[in-house]
Amino acid sequence: MANTRQIKDRGMNVFFFCIATASITILFMISVFLFMEGLPIFKVVSVKDFIFGSYWYPTSDPPDFGIFPLIIGSVVVTILSASVSIPLGVMSAVYLAEIARVKIREIVKPIVELLAALPSVVIGFFGMVIVAPFLQNVLDIPTGLNIFNASLMLAFMSVPTICSISEDAIYSVPTNLKEASLALGATHLETIVRVVLPASISGISTAIILGMSRAIGETMVVLMVAGGAAMVPASIFDPARPMPASIAAEMAEAPFRGDHYYALFATGIVLFVFIFIFNIIAEHIAHKYRQVGEASL
Repeated sequence: MANTRQIKDRGMNVFFFCIATASITILFMISVFLFMEGLPIFKVVSVKDFIFGSYWYPTSDPPDFGIFPLIIGSVVVTILSASVSIPLGVMSAVYLAEIARVKIREIVKPIVELLAALPSVVIGFFGMVIVAPFLQNVLDIPTGLNIFNASLMLAFMSVPTICSISEDAIYSVPTNLKEASLALGATHLETIVRVVLPASISGISTAIILGMSRAIGETMVVLMVAGGAAMVPASIFDPARPMPASIAAEMAEAPFRGDHYYALFATGIVLFVFIFIFNIIAEHIAHKYRQVGEASL
């Protein structure tokens, strides 16, 4: 009987090890393919001119492969989206977990989770047909397809993820911690700020990382509502073309194994490095605040 149990345990260990190894192998193969297809462009243009070049005209003669406007577009859209989605998502989670009545929570929580499942093309269509004309008429700007519109749509996509995961993290804080704080004379608000949030900071940080990771790599929304102008924006109401949108819009037109094709894959490399750096910074910040939260408890 003991031998059978040990064989089953070893079999399960081997099974899960193979699954983990397969995931890592697939990710490694994708990365290798990305670099193999993107690095040849640097035989035509230098790394400096490619990253800091101000003009992206891959079909001109001679072509210009400068992705600096695409990088700026991605950075601005991501930062503006984060400034909206993070406070709104976390505060909504606090309300659902600590303030809202049970009946309200039972109604709102499934709706929020349902919003997280909306296809990106639906959100992009909403931003293009409804939000863009509204912004154009109310703000009296040349076009409603701009950075501000794209940021709002990305925030709309990120808020359900941040809210749902953060709410679960806040709701899972042990009741005795809250009761101890209230017994010592703290108000409900003080308990939320000084006890509940520090105790759930790890889960909230994970929620923010997942939500912003979705926003950074999103393609369809920025392709539909960002305006598609490959230029450095002067304001948040100017059109832009983030890197994912440029790759999606031009890959079908790029000649196979041509300079344009290689340039798009090189843009993917820059996007990959950008997301990788973001995740490292986010993990560092989450680990730092996790230690602060544990120390405060």
